Amino acid sequence: MINDIQRLRNIGISAHIDSGKTTLTERILFYTNRIFAIHEVRGKDGVGAKMDSMELEKERGITIASAATYCEWKGHRINIIDTPGHVDFTIEVERALRIMDGAILILCAVGGVQSQSITVDRQMNRYKVPRIAFINKCDRAGANPYKVVDQLRQRLNHNAVLTQMPIGLEGRFSGLVDLVSMKAVYFEGINGEHIKSAEIPEEILEEAQARREELLDAVSMFSDDLMEAVFEERVSEDLIRQAIRKGTLLRELTPVFVGAAYKNIGVQLLLDGITGYLPAPTDVENEALDLENNEKRITLKNDPDMPAVGLAFKLEVTPYGQLTYLRVYQGSISKGDDLYITRTMKKIKVGRLVRIHADEMEEVQKVYAGDIIGLFGVDCFSGDTFTDGSLRYSMSSMFVPEPVISLSVIPEDNRAQENLTKALNRFVKEDPTFKSYVDKESNETIISGMGELHLDVYVERMKREFNAKVTTGIPRVAYREAITRHASFNYIHKKQTGGAGQYARVEGFIEPSDDGVYEFINRVKGGSIPTEFISSVDKGFQSCLKKGLMTGFPVLGMKVTVNDGHSHSVDSSERAFLYAAIGAFKYAYLKAKPIILEPIMKIAIECPSEYQGNVMSSLNQRRGLITSSAEDGVFTVIDAEAPLSEMFGYATILRSLTQGKGDFTMEFLRYLKVPGTLSEELKKTLRDSKKGGNK
Repeated sequence: MINDIQRLRNIGISAHIDSGKTTLTERILFYTNRIFAIHEVRGKDGVGAKMDSMELEKERGITIASAATYCEWKGHRINIIDTPGHVDFTIEVERALRIMDGAILILCAVGGVQSQSITVDRQMNRYKVPRIAFINKCDRAGANPYKVVDQLRQRLNHNAVLTQMPIGLEGRFSGLVDLVSMKAVYFEGINGEHIKSAEIPEEILEEAQARREELLDAVSMFSDDLMEAVFEERVSEDLIRQAIRKGTLLRELTPVFVGAAYKNIGVQLLLDGITGYLPAPTDVENEALDLENNEKRITLKNDPDMPAVGLAFKLEVTPYGQLTYLRVYQGSISKGDDLYITRTMKKIKVGRLVRIHADEMEEVQKVYAGDIIGLFGVDCFSGDTFTDGSLRYSMSSMFVPEPVISLSVIPEDNRAQENLTKALNRFVKEDPTFKSYVDKESNETIISGMGELHLDVYVERMKREFNAKVTTGIPRVAYREAITRHASFNYIHKKQTGGAGQYARVEGFIEPSDDGVYEFINRVKGGSIPTEFISSVDKGFQSCLKKGLMTGFPVLGMKVTVNDGHSHSVDSSERAFLYAAIGAFKYAYLKAKPIILEPIMKIAIECPSEYQGNVMSSLNQRRGLITSSAEDGVFTVIDAEAPLSEMFGYATILRSLTQGKGDFTMEFLRYLKVPGTLSEELKKTLRDSKKGGNK
């Protein structure tokens, strides 16, 4: 069984939007005989790529939800998750990388390291995922894989080393030189299925030898045997591959492959790289928290005979009920087994176990540590940990960014209201970055998410999948409040209503926090506030952060220090100190000169160079700050920062400015103070809207 685990690979495919992730996955499935015909992403033939099974994905030509599949290559089983490239669906990448052992970072040979490449690389670092890089689209005009390798080193700080070099580029791209075996490789047949090895063409032999020297210099650092072999001129392919694998698993080396998935060049060699260089589940250390032992960190073992532990990392609605994607980290799970959800200790029986191939299923009887499978009919949330009941372990959850944009959703009638409620319950369960609530003042249903496209897709899904006829209101920005100076408080909460009363005094000060995070500091000495009431004071202040006193937006970055107080032997209680803290907050908050903060977005725009001036001008009009621009003769890439409130509808404006040739991505960067005049306008608008809501 352990041998089987060592021949298993769990990989994610991540990249900037439109780098060719889904196209590459389509080729991988074809060469591993999982599909028998290649279809293109935008569904021009009416079919669409296998991994884009949602109608919306086929129509728009983008990946919205990550899709799972599996295949076999040369005796290895590979579980693959194809993730979206668009920043609005970043949670899909986040949860895929949380459970992946290795990853492929795809880069466009023309675009190179783009804004979303940096984001997914940061996500891979967060979960310590070893990766290999694949430079795709070497057949396109302007392709330069060597420039991309330099960007990998400079912009992402990778120790990137080419394991292959292209034979020709752009329209002349015809094959690869494998720098490990020092052979030229060509891909023949209608779909490039026949691989032919040959001698390296004379005109590029010298360059290939120089590139191989670079490869040997880089990888010999990970193998003493290889270093000796280099000196003695007895280098073997096996020694090189072992050294590359070791460097990759340590995340100190990034092997770089080149190719063109659309032209069927280089995919089979990338599959060899996946099986040869990326980790098996046994090469990765996974930890859980023992909830019955002060959340002590426990290293999980890939042993099928140990108690089962698994993580539900994604949910999906299907005609047959909820499908839960589960990664098994320890033990094994069989059909009919009892499992427990650690969060609630609710017992569930395993009814159907399936291996997932995009939108198709294959039933299995038993799965083992390392597997990624689907469970049907389980009522749980994304991020829940499952065990066999003998343990109370919880896997560390994934990083979930806060929503930055909101919309009001108005159902047309009672039937639409019912369907809307069903849709929202489902979407909130599926997607941790999608939030929904009812505004108490206006009584409207508000949905929040990561961007306009994110909410647009969910509104479209409400209409199609749940038949919820809804209209949407204007987008709202997730503003925040923050204090700017030190303010003291000395507050007494006193209430006498017959019998035991309420008494509590808290003294201290509030001040801005440097890192934008709430912090509570207890400096009470001599027991003037009994220890058991300190947590109530903390809770009281925390409860006030949900709604600032100036505009009603949540409060960011406040440090609370409590240094004195007083209690009464009869009338003091947890509740009294909670109310004292709330009173102290109200007393000190406005004295601390609060300001309004707005979300600033990081924007990356690609457009033909002749439109560069117009695009930069449009950003300046939107209070944008241009941080860099790079031109490669044909296209210009502009990096900028701008307030989210100024960027609504920018996709349409950019298209009209660039005759439809411009494209941009946008993700949350940080919160900054709203300029004075705009702050006053915003306060007035909010006051007016509240008056309107209260009528």
